[in-house]
Amino acid sequence: MDDSVANDAKRLLLRYGAPISVVEHLSDDERITYARSIIRTAVPERPAQLRALLSEDGRMTAR
Repeated sequence: MDDSVANDAKRLLLRYGAPISVVEHLSDDERITYARSIIRTAVPERPAQLRALLSEDGRMTAR
């Protein structure tokens, strides 16, 4: 996978509220998958959608 795609995915996840500790434990492919999932969501809903996805997958606890 192209490093620039993985870096962009990491930036998106961090921008929309994923904790750094969670993002650092994700593989590049997982980061890209999560980023693609939230990019299809309306901008105001992205943080909540990302938290929901990470919670459902057991990556973080729900707030």
